[in-house]
Amino acid sequence: MSVRSERGRVGEQAVCELLEKRGWNIAARNYRIRGGEIDIIAEKSGTLAFVEVKTRKFGSLSDGTDAIDEKKRGCLIRAADRYIEENGTSAKEIRFDAALVTVTTDTIPRILDIEYIGSAFEA
Repeated sequence: MSVRSERGRVGEQAVCELLEKRGWNIAARNYRIRGGEIDIIAEKSGTLAFVEVKTRKFGSLSDGTDAIDEKKRGCLIRAADRYIEENGTSAKEIRFDAALVTVTTDTIPRILDIEYIGSAFEA
């Protein structure tokens, strides 16, 4: 596994742990369809959250928000629609969240910070 892939894996795992501590149930991870992927799908109290995780190393020029552009949002929305078609939902609220994770530059990265943004964008 490349260092970059390891950073992403560590970031996603840390966000799952954060969500679970906050009472969320992780319904799926790395849900893929042709042309799109959702990093984390979580449920809590009638809310279904599709979470995009952006992990960057300390000192990066971007925190990752610029990577969640219009094209990426479209891919996330299509994947979310497919997930709901396949799995159904009784959720009263569906939202798209973002988690911006900063890690060390080490070969085995450590989490420095997680900024969690609920309802980061609308469908």
